[in-house]
Parts: sequence; C-alpha cells; structure tokens
Amino acid sequence: MPTAPTLEELAPAGHDPARDPHPVYAALRARGPVHRVLVPGSGESWLVVSRDAARQALIDPRLSNDIRHSTWDTDGGHALGRNMLQSDPPHHTRLRKLVAGHFTPGRIAALRPRVETLADALLSGLPEEGTVDAVHRYALPLPVAVICELLGVPEDGREVFHAWSRELVMPTSEAAATAAGARLAALTGDLVARKAAEPDDTLLSELAVAGRDGGLAADELLGMVFLLLVAGHETTVNLISAALFSLLAHPDQLALVRADPSLTAAAVEETLRHQAPVHSTAFRFASEPLELAGTSIAAGDAVLVSLAAASRDPAHYVEADRFDLRRTGPAHIAFGHGLHHCLGAPLARVEAETALRRFLARFPTVAFATDPATLTWRSSTLLRGLADLPLRLGRC
Repeated sequence: MPTAPTLEELAPAGHDPARDPHPVYAALRARGPVHRVLVPGSGESWLVVSRDAARQALIDPRLSNDIRHSTWDTDGGHALGRNMLQSDPPHHTRLRKLVAGHFTPGRIAALRPRVETLADALLSGLPEEGTVDAVHRYALPLPVAVICELLGVPEDGREVFHAWSRELVMPTSEAAATAAGARLAALTGDLVARKAAEPDDTLLSELAVAGRDGGLAADELLGMVFLLLVAGHETTVNLISAALFSLLAHPDQLALVRADPSLTAAAVEETLRHQAPVHSTAFRFASEPLELAGTSIAAGDAVLVSLAAASRDPAHYVEADRFDLRRTGPAHIAFGHGLHHCLGAPLARVEAETALRRFLARFPTVAFATDPATLTWRSSTLLRGLADLPLRLGRC
C-alpha cells in the first residue's frame, strides 16, 4: 500500500515548511479540507486544513483524544501520565474541574501585577543598547517564571524543567526525547512527593495532596503536572517572540501600536491567528467510522487538526496571509474549540500583552539585528516558534 506523503514532500521544491508551512496548507486547502499525510515519528493521519472542517472535528464526540481508540502501536506519550489533553469525558471533565478554578479570567487578572513585576525585572537586566536574543533573555524566562510560581516549582529546578520539556515537545532526536521524558518524570515525581509531605499554598501542592488522598491516580497526577508545566510556558514563549517578530516585520502595524498602546491586545490576537504558536491539536482518533467534510474516516484512524491552517483560511479571512491589527471577521481558533479549548488562554493573553507592552515602551527604537528571513523556526507536530530572535535595542 502506498505511503501518504509528508508535508516536506508536498512542499514546492526548495521550500522549507518548517520555516513557513502556509504555502503548503494553501495548496492542500485548494484541493479540499481533509488530506491523508504521513506524520514522521507518529504515523499516517488525516490532516484538516480548513476552518469549517476544523471546528467540526474539534466538537465531534466520535473523534476521541484517547489513543486507546487508535490502531497505532504506541502509548502516545502516556509514559508521562494521562492528562486532560489525552482523555475524554467523563475523565476529562473530572481532571479539568480540579484545576479550572485557578485559570478563570478573574484569577488570572489578579496575577497581572505579578506578571508586570517579573517582566520589568527581566527588562531591567537587559542593556539599554546593543544586541540581545529576545527569546532566551525575555520571551522564555517570563512565562517559565509565571507558571513555575503558580505551580510551586523551586527556582533551582526551573531551568532543567524547561530544557527537558522543550526536548519533549520539539525533539532533537528520539533518544534525546526519551531521556528527557524519563528525567522529567523522575524530577516531577520527587517534587510531588515533597509537596505531599509538606503542603503549601501552590497548585502543585494542591494536586499532590489530591494524589495522596486518592483524588488523582498516580499516572493522572504525573500527567497533570507535566501538561500544566509544558503547556503553561512553551506555547507562550512562542507567542511572545512571534508577536515581537510580527510587529517588527510589519512597521506599519508597529506604528499603530506605538501610537495607541491599547492595540497591544489586538497585536496578540492577530499573532495568534497569523503565527499560531500551537501549530496543531493533539491527535484525535475515530472511535467509529465517520465522515468529516466529505471524507470517510475509518475507526481507529488518526485525525490532526491544523490550527495554523484553519486560522488562515481565505474563506473566512480577507487577505488571510496579511498581518492586520484592524482585521474584522470571525475569531481565530488558535486556542482550540469545544471541550478541549485551552484552559490557560486567559493566562497566555495576560502574559503576552504585558510582555509586548512593557518591551515596546522600554525600547522605542528596537529593530531586527539580523535579516529576519534567516531566522530559524523550530516546529513539531504540535508547536512552532522561533529558536532565537536577535534584536538591536535602543531607547532614543
């Protein structure tokens, strides 16, 4: 039986879909909303590239997040526990309810002053002039600090937590990812044990006590902590750096924000649409035969919903490839849709808006320090973001 093509094989000659996947998605979307592709490291899957089909797929209860409905010969990452992203109701409902109260808009709004303090501290550590990598000096440490404070991860463990989680979501090799997973699981287990023995007022302690008292199974506890830690910062790193990149790459839009800082929120929303940091959803698996946008899906087949492709669907967005803060039309689905809509969306918005506003206010003449066309974009099945972002700072 012929093997389905990869995105790389579908790309025009000489085009790198990791740097810019959108021409590939546009070509696929012109032929139809759903296509069979090979996802390296996983297997064959149906790829959804239109907004209508994406929304349909994300609310279809026959498309399960539980890999046990799959025909794949893999545990789907359950070596790091079972989490909300890989479960369906009623298990998903129970797990989400345990932490949902910590991510309400009201609770997150109360965190804004702390996010501002952390952002200002990072900015104070940057030179007033010169070149810095905005990813590693700013876009990365801010969300790492925020989620680690919320969870209760000690400062001395944050760097390794990030390094190992980055390897898992954007692996450099299968062996490195396996090793990172084992180390992260061991470190998480040790931290949870300490929080259960000596509870405090952090979310991690609350979860550890729930695990100790039987409210969470051991693999659920491990999966919950892993998901909150990784999803709580990896996606926001990509969002903050992509927002800075997008504004600098579009001087007319940057001028709008400088003239009216209240447009920072619009800049974040347009970045979410135009440079979706969560490239695709987690795999869904057909629990029974179904039809999706005219395509027959067999029981056990994997379905991958491209949020990046859906958010540039020209059927819904005028000049969809244009970065435009004044854009009107339907909301993006960068945070997903339906039961699995991102729990941390309010936190990501507060962090990104704060980071962008504070950075632009402090450095009014910031510019690219290198040709933006040469920057490296790292991508995986789930995520896409800049590896680094060298910027030339200036205050006058």
